[in-house]
Amino acid sequence: MFQAILTEKDDAGYRSSLQTVTEDRLPAEGVRIKVAYSTLNYKDALAITGRAPILRHFPLVPGIDLAGTVQDSSDPRFQAADKVLITGWGLGESRWGGLAQQAVVPADGLVHLPPELNLHEAMAIGTAGYTAMLAVMALERQGLTPQHGDILVTGAAGGVGSVAVSLLSTLGYRVAAATGRPQEAAYLQALGAAEIVDRNTLNQPGRPLGTARWAGAIDSVGSHTLANVCATLHDGGVVAACGLAQGMDFPGSVAPFILRGISLLGINCMLCPPEQRELAWQRLATELKKDKLARLTGPTIGLGETIPVSQALLAGQVRGRVVVDVNA
Repeated sequence: MFQAILTEKDDAGYRSSLQTVTEDRLPAEGVRIKVAYSTLNYKDALAITGRAPILRHFPLVPGIDLAGTVQDSSDPRFQAADKVLITGWGLGESRWGGLAQQAVVPADGLVHLPPELNLHEAMAIGTAGYTAMLAVMALERQGLTPQHGDILVTGAAGGVGSVAVSLLSTLGYRVAAATGRPQEAAYLQALGAAEIVDRNTLNQPGRPLGTARWAGAIDSVGSHTLANVCATLHDGGVVAACGLAQGMDFPGSVAPFILRGISLLGINCMLCPPEQRELAWQRLATELKKDKLARLTGPTIGLGETIPVSQALLAGQVRGRVVVDVNA
């Protein structure tokens, strides 16, 4: 038996609670993991609260990330006692996820823990940091370098944004951080932001083509914000889109694509080729500075705290990354 957050939906309604679960309810096939840490992402908060249809069936354990130790594996790539992590791959959506003390996960989604990281640090990075690195790599594949100009990061005080600001500044880019929380300016500057942008200048309906300001951008917001970012890119500019905190619509124009030749890149962190996944995690282990990782990581919470913290996260009251000690 083990502890888990279990989300259920029936005639009585939608609810999440901390429960004791028997091992026979875990998936029958996969690698068995003794979970040490999970995380609380925006998607997890939506699943736990029922604010969006994240979970595909019920009952289900939410949590799209986990890190822990292999207990049992029939896959030769993983042995008992291996330290591993997994992000995405249907966890917390169609498969039982990481907000539990035990998990059985698909071997194809597992990554060996890089030696430069411990399990807590891996979850301080989590899907949010992994997504930020995939976005950085996408910008690089388009040929973007620090010499091209400023990079804008939207939703900068959130998990993806915080890691993106840190990574980009370490790589030599001049970073502008867009946020609706002016009280977080000092925090973002400590991560490496050279400029703070009021999100209210971006999140309303704008012109099809605006004054060119950015060589590139990482956007975790979507909707009018993404449309305005596209409209204000320089010629040949590129934006990596990886979130929809404002909305999943794109009320934009083809004007910047045709008249400035910009590129819009979609980032799918849930299912990623193994070589790209391994490279992203190795780069995170070596390029994300430990002092910045500590700064963007909030206090570690226990399983029982995930439900109230989910409400705070969706209300925009949580900055950076939330690590969950599932055994606390």
